[in-house]
Amino acid sequence: MQDSMNRRIVLASRPKGRPTPDNFRIESAPIPAPKDGQLLLETVYLSLDPYMRGRMNEGKTYADASELGDTMIGATVARVKQSRHADWKEGEFVLAYSGWQEYALSDGRGLRRLDPHSAPLSTALGVLGMPGFTAYSGLLEIGQPKAGDTVVVAAASGAVGSAVGQIARIKGARAVGIAGGPEKCAFVKDELGFDAVVDHRAPDFADQLRKACPDGIDVYFENVGGQVWDAVKPLLNKFARVPVCGLVSHYNAGADGAKEERAAIDLQDLLFRSLTVRGFIQVDFVEQYEADFLREAPQWVKEGKLRYREDIVDGLENAPDAFIGLLEGKNFGKLSVRVKPEGQQSK
Repeated sequence: MQDSMNRRIVLASRPKGRPTPDNFRIESAPIPAPKDGQLLLETVYLSLDPYMRGRMNEGKTYADASELGDTMIGATVARVKQSRHADWKEGEFVLAYSGWQEYALSDGRGLRRLDPHSAPLSTALGVLGMPGFTAYSGLLEIGQPKAGDTVVVAAASGAVGSAVGQIARIKGARAVGIAGGPEKCAFVKDELGFDAVVDHRAPDFADQLRKACPDGIDVYFENVGGQVWDAVKPLLNKFARVPVCGLVSHYNAGADGAKEERAAIDLQDLLFRSLTVRGFIQVDFVEQYEADFLREAPQWVKEGKLRYREDIVDGLENAPDAFIGLLEGKNFGKLSVRVKPEGQQSK
């Protein structure tokens, strides 16, 4: 059956604390027709990532907020459905940024061709995409792990954290993961090969982390904040480096009028222990994406040195619930939505 309508999910209202399904709205409109110099993209996979929560708020952070009624933003793997662009052929797969919708127009700028034979297409949104590059650039540029260093990463079973620990081990460092629950901890230790893992839900979490890091912490890759940071902070060695990638424990702060929690950084600690704490966005290092990351990471994956896990949900309509669950740690691996089948074009 031929599709005639494009479904998209828009920002219906701004969340107050934790997002709810009411903050999203699904709409339908005719599929747009490409003009000369354009191509029509058919979404195959949609990436769901924590940063999207910040774009739902009013005001600017490191990027402009989404407006009410806008299509929710997000990276996609898409198929070229129709092309009136000399550089693109129908049937090619591309990495795009077309958001939470089934179809989108593009003029070709910002697209990257994908070879479905070199790696699974979904990995372009995960281990070989933005999350993998975030881990690669933040760890190597800011963390600068040395052989023998202890590298600790929060959310270690997630798309970014899992790559951080494995890359640390590739560079000769000792990797300690922090994850939530026995299943995720076992995955980090047994399948990803971290040297140690600690469950942040354990009542004696801080004591377990101290035992897992007998020589202190040289690099802490921050994805979470909150009580995890509180346990890490006393263990930071002199000259420790702290790449701050995300603070997912704070993203839903403010629900029911609750005061927003903030991770405290003692300036005296910074001074006396000569700490380096730097927040970053992966685009800060964009020049390394093709020059270094796309040269090294695919080879690590092929060699089994960089493993990954995916959590794929079927159906665009299920994206809001999946995203809400992501912010609550319900996903297990890189979370994406399969919008259309890979091997079958809609007629």
